[in-house]
Amino acid sequence: MYPENLKYSQEHEWVRVEGNKAIIGITHHAQDALGDVVYVELPPVGKEFKAMQEFGVVESVKSVSSLYSPVSGKVTANNASLNDHPEKVNLSPYDEGWIMEMEISNPADLDNLLSAAAYQATLKK
Repeated sequence: MYPENLKYSQEHEWVRVEGNKAIIGITHHAQDALGDVVYVELPPVGKEFKAMQEFGVVESVKSVSSLYSPVSGKVTANNASLNDHPEKVNLSPYDEGWIMEMEISNPADLDNLLSAAAYQATLKK
């Protein structure tokens, strides 16, 4: 449910690090709490974000939630397939439901993220 090879933010985003790239999405817990996702506001390619800066929103039938960048960097890709199929966030949050890819500008930001076990521990509080 929470892949060990990812890092997690307390705001329920996940990060998969591949070299100096970060692929980012929302966790199983977040999509489950939101319910059926009907819209994802994607960040524009080329835009730079600082760690913990809002980069978009996810709308569901229940609510609207802000998305926060777990690391600082520049957006190199976004998952445009979510424009027509936002339900991918629910069906495959760690694979087809990814939201953006960034070039990491401050690798030290990764030190502030949680392991899968530490993230799951925060959910039990």
